[in-house]
Amino acid sequence: MSRFDQFALSKEILKGIQDIGFEEASPIQAECIPAVLRGEDVIGQAQTGTGKTAAFGIPVLERIDTSHQAVQAMILAPTRELAIQVSEEMRRIGRPKRVKTLPIYGGQAIGRQIKALQQGVHVVIGTPGRLLDHLRRGTIDTSSVEIMVLDEADEMLDMGFIDDIEAVFQYLPKQRQLLLFSATMPTTIRQLAQKYMRKPKYITVNRGEVTVPVIKQVYYRVLENHKIDALCRILDSEEVDLSIVFCRTKKGVDELTDALQARGYLAGGLHGDLAQQQRDRVMNAFRQGEVELLVATDVAARGIDVGSVSHVINFDIPQDVESYVHRIGRTGRAGRKGFALTLVTPREMKQLRTIEQETGVKLRARELPSLEEVAAKQQQSWMGQIEEIVKSDADLSLFEEMIEQMNEKLSAEKVAAAAMYLAFSERFVKNIDATYHFGETGASPGMVRFFINVGRNANLNPQELAKAIAEHAGIGLRQVGKINIYDRFSFVEVPEDVAPFVYEALRQSKINGARVNMEPARPRNKG
Repeated sequence: MSRFDQFALSKEILKGIQDIGFEEASPIQAECIPAVLRGEDVIGQAQTGTGKTAAFGIPVLERIDTSHQAVQAMILAPTRELAIQVSEEMRRIGRPKRVKTLPIYGGQAIGRQIKALQQGVHVVIGTPGRLLDHLRRGTIDTSSVEIMVLDEADEMLDMGFIDDIEAVFQYLPKQRQLLLFSATMPTTIRQLAQKYMRKPKYITVNRGEVTVPVIKQVYYRVLENHKIDALCRILDSEEVDLSIVFCRTKKGVDELTDALQARGYLAGGLHGDLAQQQRDRVMNAFRQGEVELLVATDVAARGIDVGSVSHVINFDIPQDVESYVHRIGRTGRAGRKGFALTLVTPREMKQLRTIEQETGVKLRARELPSLEEVAAKQQQSWMGQIEEIVKSDADLSLFEEMIEQMNEKLSAEKVAAAAMYLAFSERFVKNIDATYHFGETGASPGMVRFFINVGRNANLNPQELAKAIAEHAGIGLRQVGKINIYDRFSFVEVPEDVAPFVYEALRQSKINGARVNMEPARPRNKG
């Protein structure tokens, strides 16, 4: 794999890549970025989840001249969801360079899109029908367009967009670069390429490159601000021998390593900024078992071959499927059992589903261990530590005098329990389960009722809303309770135990293109 700083990219785009958390280029990115920067037409055969958005997005953003307020690149996507997703990723990467991106799709007021276009946009990402509508109205000027991208071309053709796509090409300058990405290469795609592309470079990422070893894979739903506490609960309840914990960024590695060490775990950090001597020291300590938790980035973990790794833990979900496969391949070596645990926040559920789809493996959801379960698991360890001290030659005279004094007021059992509380409670007392107190919302027993600011005005029906909630929050359709949809708002009930996750997953999302605001409902009797 290649690092992004090996490509001829500006410091602004490199900063955007760093901000989004990418550290190394996936196979398709490593081949695609230089080819696009050279001005070549490209045909990329790759499934969703291989990192293809960044493969075309990064070089497109690099080529944009921000001093020229005109549309310089257009991207065609089959669905509004993909158009929004691509636009968001490009917006984040292009932010330091001040590149303006705009998703345009059906179902959203065209007047609002026209106003945004008039204010100046560099990259337009749209669905074929709506993009063609703008071109026919003359609201998009294509005279400065240098790059055209067809994303998921086979899906667009399956949806019957071939005529719209060909009509869009009639509005483009004759001298322009064309990038085409497709999971499959049917005859119609080849014909399209032959007709509109100049000596295209073929880049393929085979499904064979994302095969998954036989490893037990589970995930935990966690809220962003409780990830470290959730990880500690898992570590205290799992039989973890040697584990590699993956973080997305170097800063993340440093912060997590410090937090784990402060809580008494044998943790060591590994990332690209460490000197070779530091790296060797951490790796030797890991191999010898002096460090049980190796916290690392993808780049730093490359080449690590320690056969006795029992667990791989994705503290941050990886950016693409190949990274996921490479990460979890660090465990389950030489016929041993391997375990891969992934922490998933509400905003990352979509990426988890992509990983499942591309690897063909359904990850099992596992509930975070309760405080009682963690305490029960730790009891043997605590008793062992106390027995060791009693059998050792440690000088306990100071404490024995204290115990004698306290025994005059309190029972020996109470004193011992309080001492153990002082010694061990920090590891497990924090209750991360009671994150939100939604109060009385007028819901059925065991449920929480939410108000959502979209209704029939967003072409919403109960089935669509239930499906959106299930997909965004990673819960089962049957877990979604009563739904009431009105003209401009809706109410929905979900179980108390998943309510915080649903709340965080939905409140900054979009449903049918409409921005969602979600709040706990007021009790019915209070209006």
